[in-house]
Amino acid sequence: MSSSKNVLSSDVEIKGSIKFSHDLIIDGKIEGEVHSDGSLTVGENALIKGEIKTRSVIIFGKVEGNITVQERCELKSNATLIGDIAAGTLAIEEGATFMGQSQVGKKAVEAATARTGGAPRPQS
Repeated sequence: MSSSKNVLSSDVEIKGSIKFSHDLIIDGKIEGEVHSDGSLTVGENALIKGEIKTRSVIIFGKVEGNITVQERCELKSNATLIGDIAAGTLAIEEGATFMGQSQVGKKAVEAATARTGGAPRPQS
């Protein structure tokens, strides 16, 4: 199995849910939910408005929504997150902006997944 990274460049705008299996780099604008068993990288130019549920996430850009990741959530120095985090591990670099609550550890992820039902919910 080869590890390929899919890229949504900065000129891409999507309204709706995104599901993917492996690794994805988003550098554009997404309004909707992002769900995956893979790893997500939110690029410097990216703006995601919606819930993120993935295996792991690295954020360089801006996210407005809650994040639930099984493994690691990283907020890089220029990242902005307005929303709550439930993650196995959490790393926040100096300079990152985080407005919300965080729960870290395996039990926190299990609780967050149980609260949201584990399945994508339709946007209202």
